[in-house]
Amino acid sequence: MKRYLVLEDGSSYEGEGFGYDRFQIGELVFNTSMTGYQEILTDNSYCGQIVMMTYPLIGNYGINHDDNESVEPAVFGFVIKDLCEAPSNFRCREDLDEYLKRVKIPGIYGLDTRALTRKIRSLGTLKAVFCNTEEEIPACAEKCRKADYLHDQAARVSTKNVYPIPGRGKKVVLMDFGVKLSILRELSKRGCDLIVVPYDTSAEEILSFHPDGVMLSNGPGDPADLTGSIETIRQLIGKVPMFGICLGCQLIALASGAKTYKLKFGHRGANHPVRNLATGKIEITSQNHGFAVDIDSLNATRLEMSHQALNDGSCEGVRHLDAPCFAVQYHPEANAGPQDSRYLFDEFMELMEGGRKNA
Repeated sequence: MKRYLVLEDGSSYEGEGFGYDRFQIGELVFNTSMTGYQEILTDNSYCGQIVMMTYPLIGNYGINHDDNESVEPAVFGFVIKDLCEAPSNFRCREDLDEYLKRVKIPGIYGLDTRALTRKIRSLGTLKAVFCNTEEEIPACAEKCRKADYLHDQAARVSTKNVYPIPGRGKKVVLMDFGVKLSILRELSKRGCDLIVVPYDTSAEEILSFHPDGVMLSNGPGDPADLTGSIETIRQLIGKVPMFGICLGCQLIALASGAKTYKLKFGHRGANHPVRNLATGKIEITSQNHGFAVDIDSLNATRLEMSHQALNDGSCEGVRHLDAPCFAVQYHPEANAGPQDSRYLFDEFMELMEGGRKNA
């Protein structure tokens, strides 16, 4: 079945359709990971985006029951070069095409993803949509040009209700902006007694749980849209130990008076080098973000940069100078990706222990 990827600049790319056959306009982004397509598809930070894999062969180990990062994936589309239709892995339960049909995600394969990636690196991310006939291309390009970016992604992917994940250790309230399940797994491994709350939960309600710490999860969209959450975080800083990941890092920065900006084409992949400025060590990290903290704006805050990207020099982490609060822009829980940075969860545990002693 022929399918076309249409970009807002009017260009189009012919390929073969697979997956679901209903389309939404999304922001076309690329991910440089060689493996982990199931984790990428189920990462809710991709809500509102069409993901293109730079690695050419996708689907070779199928889909299994264990590697999902969300219950309901929110990605708007999937673009690949070669689709493996005969996966081979002892954990495989269905192939990629079957999975995408089941979870209602459209895909296209047979495109020159290298050329498309070079285009995005040159022009920046572009809005895009799929269609099934050449006649639809001009109208689709016009719709992409007129379409606005989403501003409600966190509301779409956050939990609607408070729910517990019981443990016998530290009590952690996790603000869910689109949390990856691996973050919950890492905290549960350390015995944390988790309470997961919606993204718009008030500081008063969070403090009513008497937490030892607060975790701010990853999530999609422009952090500046979340004005209510920013105010909540501002009220919580200094009152309880806090750890932010990805979007959580940006929100801590905004709550502290810093600024964020949109990157030209974002950081998405499992091979991004980051320098820990305290130790000088280089960590290979898993990343998925289209916004970053403005380094110069940190000068007017009580935050300092703790980690920095080697590829472009952007901010990859912050630490509060006065309060028990730190955050990183990348994903220490990895999945998919290297596990160099999981020590940050242990640092959060130590921070909560110190917070309890000082309480």
